[in-house]
Amino acid sequence: MKIAVCVKEVPEAGSGRRIDPATKRLDRSGERAINAYDLNAVEEALRLKDADGGGEVVLISMGQDKALESVRKALAMGADRAVLISDEAAAGSDLVATSKVLAAAIKREEADLVLFGQAAEDSDGAVLWSAIAERLQLPVVSQVSELEVAGGSITAKRQTEFGYDTITSPLPAVLAVSDALNEPRYPSLKGIMSAKKKPQDVNSLADLGVDASDAGESGSRTKVLDLSPPPSRGDTLVLEDEGGSSAEQLMAFLVERKFV
Repeated sequence: MKIAVCVKEVPEAGSGRRIDPATKRLDRSGERAINAYDLNAVEEALRLKDADGGGEVVLISMGQDKALESVRKALAMGADRAVLISDEAAAGSDLVATSKVLAAAIKREEADLVLFGQAAEDSDGAVLWSAIAERLQLPVVSQVSELEVAGGSITAKRQTEFGYDTITSPLPAVLAVSDALNEPRYPSLKGIMSAKKKPQDVNSLADLGVDASDAGESGSRTKVLDLSPPPSRGDTLVLEDEGGSSAEQLMAFLVERKFV
């Protein structure tokens, strides 16, 4: 079984995130790492490969050339190879343009199963997998918290606000997995050492047969017109609990403003 896992490089959670006022895009110049939710997808792909007794786990990512540094963590976990789409013409791609590019890469791989993490930490859109499934005309299941693959089909337990759905679908299919599905493994020293030697292909848009006009800002259907900091929340009252008087201070504050 061949499994494609889409992974994304995002700014480190603790590094601070800012928008570049010139481009109105996320500033990616600081510390970066692989999207944490994507690690659950990688882990599940490796477990399915082991259970199947063979196959291949292919990582697919879109970003700058240096994104391979982050993607190597998933190679160190045990993935077999990585495909990075890196092209200046793809800079500034929104959901529509990104789904076009990634769908072309996935289609070329002819994978039996395509896995995504539930969302990207830097955008939290949680819809890319659905857009790609639409482009590929494949069934899609999101928020997968339990998964079985057998006999050319998948059975997924999907968490909803009302409980759980159990969905069966034929392969190939696109799945977005929940972080409740598994606990990603830590790369071993042997895995880290071997990751650099695994195939890591960098493709341009032309390599995928995608026209430059279908990616980047020209291929996007959304545009950021303006950005501004959030409005001030106003004055803040800090109560010092001296001698257990904070409750009385709070009550006096509420009475003064006629809230009680």
